[in-house]
Amino acid sequence: MNIYIVIPAHNEDRFIAKTLDSLVLQTLTPSKIVVVNDNSTDNTKDIISEYTNAYDYISIVNTQATKDHMPGSKVINAFYQGFKTLDTNYDIICKFDADLIFPPDYLAKITRHFQDNDKAGMVGGFCYVEKDKKWVLENLTNKDHIRGALKAYRKTCFEDINGLKPAMGWDTIDELLAQYCNWEIQTDTSLHVKHLKPTGNTYNPKAKYKQGEAFYRMRYGFWITLIASIKLALLKKRPGLISDYLTGYYKAKVKKEAFLVSEKEGDFIRKLRWKKMKKKFI
Repeated sequence: MNIYIVIPAHNEDRFIAKTLDSLVLQTLTPSKIVVVNDNSTDNTKDIISEYTNAYDYISIVNTQATKDHMPGSKVINAFYQGFKTLDTNYDIICKFDADLIFPPDYLAKITRHFQDNDKAGMVGGFCYVEKDKKWVLENLTNKDHIRGALKAYRKTCFEDINGLKPAMGWDTIDELLAQYCNWEIQTDTSLHVKHLKPTGNTYNPKAKYKQGEAFYRMRYGFWITLIASIKLALLKKRPGLISDYLTGYYKAKVKKEAFLVSEKEGDFIRKLRWKKMKKKFI
């Protein structure tokens, strides 16, 4: 299976070499890697260029996006700057972050999952962060969710969900829409990926209401938004975020922000959310 990888990178000169090293040393070599240098002001571009000179399957795209590190839209817009330079001869398309270290068999294992399960639309491992000199699970989500940092899609699934939404919550919407289209989300707990930079630690303060806005735009409704807000805030050990999330939800509702999914998709999403919550409690 041909694997194409797109890596958005904004000021990642501390990490990008480690990420690319882990990818070029894979037991299964990707067909193409595109690194998007997204308005970096450090040495990111120069480091990427060293790899494009050494490996013919690695290329660079330079963009001039906003300097604000806003969650969702910035990274997906950068992703598409790289994606549009690719042909369509891929079987698996990956969106990876520029601050990861993949185990050597990562691509081989996710490919095997795609080959063994025709219903697998998305496959991924888990992010681990360093705490007290030990690598521990970055426990912000359920075991059936693939973090936005390391997404891998079967081509037909990627097409069925119409790609990625340039908005906060894109890495939840993709999985919900994949299930709407009868695809399965498959995770592999044996795949430990080192995440060198904690999620969201460089986000702009203006983004604090974005999560609640995303809940509204995904058509969660108030009660699912409330439960999701409490859960996420507690996982982050920041209870004060609950107020921010709910404020963001109501701001989006008052402004009548555009929904990211159709009414029919929203109905499916709410039913799926309630079903999973009931399953946990029961």
